[in-house]
Amino acid sequence: MSATTLGFVADPVLDAQRRRDLRRMRLVATGLLVLAAIVYVITRGHDAGWLGFVNAGAEASMVGACADWFAVTALFRHPLGLPIPHTALIPRKKEMIGRSLEEFVGENFLHEEIIRERVLDAEPTRRAAEWVLTDNHAKRLVDEVATVGAHALHRIPDSDIQAVIEQAVLPRLIKEPVSSLAGGLLEQVVRDGSHAGLVDLTLDEMAAWLVVNEDLFESLIVQRAPAWVPGAVNDLVARRIHTEALKWLADIRRDPRHDVRIALDKLLTDLADNLQHDPVTQERAERLKERVLSHPQVAVTAMSLWQSFRAVAIAALEDEGGPVRQRGIEEVILLGQRLLGDPDLRARIDARICDAVVFGVERYGSELTRVISHTVDRWDGRETAERVELHVGRDLQFIRINGTLVGGLIGVLIHGISVLLG
Repeated sequence: MSATTLGFVADPVLDAQRRRDLRRMRLVATGLLVLAAIVYVITRGHDAGWLGFVNAGAEASMVGACADWFAVTALFRHPLGLPIPHTALIPRKKEMIGRSLEEFVGENFLHEEIIRERVLDAEPTRRAAEWVLTDNHAKRLVDEVATVGAHALHRIPDSDIQAVIEQAVLPRLIKEPVSSLAGGLLEQVVRDGSHAGLVDLTLDEMAAWLVVNEDLFESLIVQRAPAWVPGAVNDLVARRIHTEALKWLADIRRDPRHDVRIALDKLLTDLADNLQHDPVTQERAERLKERVLSHPQVAVTAMSLWQSFRAVAIAALEDEGGPVRQRGIEEVILLGQRLLGDPDLRARIDARICDAVVFGVERYGSELTRVISHTVDRWDGRETAERVELHVGRDLQFIRINGTLVGGLIGVLIHGISVLLG
């Protein structure tokens, strides 16, 4: 369990272990100092022989131990409580330390080359693909996305959607000229032949209506026939017209180069050209658009469509065994398999991920590193020193230990040189 104190996140269990380790290493370092002092006292006055070397080594060990004790202690507090200059560095200089850490991280870690190297070494696309294809993760992923999507759709108020439609979408559409855009789109549709399917569907529906409503069609023809024409003739003519109409629709449906299709294509092409270049047609199109979009029923219809879409989408997303989730699982698995089997695709995706990460770091990297200095600024100076010492103090005690040992060796060396020179 962790607790937050003065901006720090502390784990009592780990802190207790760190205190025990720090205390143990302090005892070792202090014990070596005491041992050196005892040896020095015992061998004091024995300058000749091997005891002279022991005495010189013990004296130098005490000097080294005391000097390094002072250096280590001065980082965190005033040694012996004395306000000696340039001591208690961390409590007094924590703001400067925070700025230095911020600059260090920004200059040495947030470089484009380093970021790209780390991202590429991590191979995020391959790992994601492997994760998706193991332990039923694809289903978990689709289930989570579907749950979040359904929840989000539930949470969107109708009043907000209505406000967006009435205050943003419709006014924008009314204000924005669309004739040129519609003309260009229509021109591309005709050029690609994308409208052929719609024409075929219309012809099929017209033929089906004529077959089902033969009597109604013939009655409409008879009603418009001259009164002096005999009824039998009218019926014969009506049936003939019905038959010819069906034959005519079938001919159009069967022949992709039928005169009617060609005439329709020319009509649509001319309309597309006029929408893009004829001011009169453009003005008429804009006025028609404004009349249609300004009608109150448009907003009502748009809301009705939204509500229908939301209901269908929520039902599909919430159906755990439904086709939407099953298709989602299949697509995710297929994507994972393709990614694993296509190194070039993985490389391209990883490159795009690198670009996105680099962009984010370049744009927001300074904000990220500024968190360091802002956090350090909130820390209490004494608490900062205690926390840092708790984390690194144990290792710093090796400085005292090394100072004691190295000082003793240097003392022996100097004593030996003195004996040789004497």
